[in-house]
Amino acid sequence: MTRKKVKLAFITNDSARKATFKKRKKGLMKKVSELSTLCGIDACAIIYSPYDTSPEVWPNTMGAQRVLAEFKRMPEMEQSKKMVNQESFIRQRIAKASEQLKKQSKENREKEMTEVMYQGLTGKGLQNLNLGDLNDLGWVIDQNLKEVYKRIEAVKKGASTSSSSSVAAAAAAAVAAAAASQAVAPPMEQKPAVVELGLDQMQRTQTEWFTDWMNSNTSDQHIGYGHADEMILPNFNDNHNANVWPNNFYP
Repeated sequence: MTRKKVKLAFITNDSARKATFKKRKKGLMKKVSELSTLCGIDACAIIYSPYDTSPEVWPNTMGAQRVLAEFKRMPEMEQSKKMVNQESFIRQRIAKASEQLKKQSKENREKEMTEVMYQGLTGKGLQNLNLGDLNDLGWVIDQNLKEVYKRIEAVKKGASTSSSSSVAAAAAAAVAAAAASQAVAPPMEQKPAVVELGLDQMQRTQTEWFTDWMNSNTSDQHIGYGHADEMILPNFNDNHNANVWPNNFYP
């Protein structure tokens, strides 16, 4: 859990300021000790305060002198690379606060012009606006139009992409189904050929059979039924016997 952000402001109450100083000094010394121990570097801390006549040094006077001597042997550019004093620190804080103020003012102005734009859409006039307000209002309108056009293009691209992806998915599914049917379908059982004959085909088949049979036999040939009885086949060449067979399959 992160610590709550501390408000950097001068503490007016003397007792509270002194108590806070002692608490922060103890925490600062602990942090310097942890930095030196965990990171394996030489560090020291020197704290001046109006409550003590002599400064407080960590880890001790000899250790602080050794670190300062090593620091002075560094080039001047390296010494002042990230060094700040109270004045430079305050200047940095002022510059950062000015940037935040400028950004917040811009956001407030944009919200104000957005409200004016919506009021104009409801029928309220713009007579009370000066030239600067009109310029800012035009800028806000342009930004909203760009956002509208951007969303329209996004919707169009999404629709085209979804349609093309659905078509591709359907085609892929059809190909996969065809491949699966070819790979999974069991071999068909070989069955004897069955000739399905309609009414006309059956009629033509019987007629051809009788015609062949008549051509290969004489008119007085007898048909045996395996018994003593015999049947004399009528003569099909006679015209008066054309209607002997009442069945419609035999013309």
